[in-house]
Amino acid sequence: MFNWFGNFVKDYDVEDIDESLLDRIFDLESRVLKLETENVELTNCLYEVENRLQSQIDNIHPVTYNLNNYGLDN
Repeated sequence: MFNWFGNFVKDYDVEDIDESLLDRIFDLESRVLKLETENVELTNCLYEVENRLQSQIDNIHPVTYNLNNYGLDN
């Protein structure tokens, strides 16, 4: 994602750029990539939990009472 910066800098003289700044940029790039991966994994887990919960809700069968024989006149 941020490789464009490395590609941009490699063609120029980088004596003016502090090495710690470049290290920090590459470190942040790796952290962003890791967070993007974890975000995908978390989203998949949430969909799985949603599907499991929905299937459990669908399996609930409430008791139905036959009240046809009862009324105000009985």
